[in-house]
Amino acid sequence: MVNADATSLKERIKAEAARLGFAACGIAPAADDRLRAARLEQWLAGGHHGSMDWMETRADQRKGPQSLWPEARSVIALGMSYAPAADPMALASAPERARISVYAQGADYHDVIKRALKGLARWLVAEVPGTELKVFVDTAPVMEKPLGEAAGIGWQGKHTNLVNRTHGSWLFLGAIYTTLALEPDTPHADRCGTCTACQSACPTGAFPAPYQLDARRCISYLTIEHKGPIPHEFRAAMGNRIYGCDDCLAVCPWNSFASTAAANRAFLPRAELAAPRLAELLALDDTAFRALFAGSPIKRIGRDRFVRNCLYAAGNSGAAALMAPVQRLLADPDPAVAEAASWALDRLAEAMPVP
Repeated sequence: MVNADATSLKERIKAEAARLGFAACGIAPAADDRLRAARLEQWLAGGHHGSMDWMETRADQRKGPQSLWPEARSVIALGMSYAPAADPMALASAPERARISVYAQGADYHDVIKRALKGLARWLVAEVPGTELKVFVDTAPVMEKPLGEAAGIGWQGKHTNLVNRTHGSWLFLGAIYTTLALEPDTPHADRCGTCTACQSACPTGAFPAPYQLDARRCISYLTIEHKGPIPHEFRAAMGNRIYGCDDCLAVCPWNSFASTAAANRAFLPRAELAAPRLAELLALDDTAFRALFAGSPIKRIGRDRFVRNCLYAAGNSGAAALMAPVQRLLADPDPAVAEAASWALDRLAEAMPVP
């Protein structure tokens, strides 16, 4: 049963969400969905989550909102825009520069979105005393993308990310589970049609089929989640991408409609992260790394994994000027960094013209 005056409350929730900086807001039922649960089980069974063991260990709670919190009745699905003003692929032709995913060039989205979610939660409790709720942003067993589709704020595209008709794929997602029984919105229809641009753009072939992602082949997973040396088969394809990858999003036709006017200013790129020089990044020790990436989501992967990524990019650059900074890392205490330096040095030597 929908609470009395729930329809008008839903509209007020959406207005307050917009005031707090959310570009999209919708309501979905909190009941578990068997189809979503089955797809999750199939994805995990195929090993497509790679080393992200936390996806598997809490899979039962991830199957649906009520599996995590049985008292939940509704889900408020929210999206905050980080639409970039510049072409995310512009640095592909600048091999001595590093490519950092658009979402990580500004403030840490966890902090920005959680602050806005808590603001909306406080407002909702004040509007309806006694309301119970929980807020989530990427740190709990919550399936934000399928819930966003169920709430009508977009659909999961063939690249598996949520696509919104107004804001494209440039949305950070968050959710509020609540005991309120709110009138749900209509689930969004799939608008991908026959387009396969995202599938063709992936440099490592991470999509075994449309709407399926094998994280083990995804550059975002490899540069952020994967520990130790990255498999040799993917290193050349990484190019100069050192943290994440935007290719499948950048080529999506729906992103041509995304307005940067709706983007939260907290996510504007920091000048030092928009087109950083690989030579400078290779020189980072732990202290300098922490200082440079304070307040950035990049900080969580640590200096060693980050420099490892930079070494693969250096090896792909063909730039003789990077041989010296690479050579200095051959004796790095971290085995993955030292191995990446050796690989990069060999690649650079191969690229040098024969005298």
